[in-house]
Amino acid sequence: MDELARIAPLRERVSAWRRQGLGIALVPTMGNLHEGHIRLVEQAHGAADRVIVSIFVNPMQFGPKEDFAAYPRTPVEDRRLLAQAQTELLFQPEVAEIYPDGHQHSTVVDVPELSSVLCGAFRPGHFAGVATVVAKLLNIVQPDIALFGEKDYQQLLIIRRLVGDLCMPIEVRGMPTTRAADGLALSSRNRYLTAEERQVAPRLFAALESARREIESGATYFERIEQSGMQNLIDAGFRPDYFAVRQSHDLQPVQDAAAEIRVLAAARLGRARLIDNVKVTRPARA
Repeated sequence: MDELARIAPLRERVSAWRRQGLGIALVPTMGNLHEGHIRLVEQAHGAADRVIVSIFVNPMQFGPKEDFAAYPRTPVEDRRLLAQAQTELLFQPEVAEIYPDGHQHSTVVDVPELSSVLCGAFRPGHFAGVATVVAKLLNIVQPDIALFGEKDYQQLLIIRRLVGDLCMPIEVRGMPTTRAADGLALSSRNRYLTAEERQVAPRLFAALESARREIESGATYFERIEQSGMQNLIDAGFRPDYFAVRQSHDLQPVQDAAAEIRVLAAARLGRARLIDNVKVTRPARA
């Protein structure tokens, strides 16, 4: 596996691959890799001839009281996992390479509406930071396909919207959430959980699954389901930000009887802020 930290040599490598007629996939990450990331890399190998993984802890998407400095960084283990997964190229730039004038002075990419609900309401400016850095990475690499996990479902929708709105000729592919045996969605921030909290954490997924089953049985009292989900999380020891039943395509409250649905939640447990979601298959209408 080759490693590059500068944009110019990365573009030279991509250009050489293009001249050979090779397809390119990008898997953007913030490092501290786990099995979910590696599954994205494996899927990328099936979709393109060459796979680039980026590792960049993006300061623009962290709020002033959030965990940018403490965010877990595991560069040696990350390299080992990516080499085992036969990644062709690791792009690991410094902050100054991505934001030469500082991220506070950078042009900002903002995706309206989608960025202001759910996690966006609790983390102001977060998704502007995500959209900006992803737009930069896509512009730097110019891949044929970029792969993201569905655990960050709101992020996935925002990236799809920005790629469409900015006319980027890139396929954005969402991949199913990778889970531990007890249902907990794999996340870099799971490292913050104590042993006791780790035993409680799967109850987030259990609450989502309970809501999913209720809706799939025909229930349409979505506000009551949201309230029940919030209470289930509180009773389990979480500090929930939200538990929401939303239309999958725009994350608005369900208004269209035919709309696909996602149940989404974000909750704090100790130092960790956990997010998760499940897709709902609605019963066929008579």
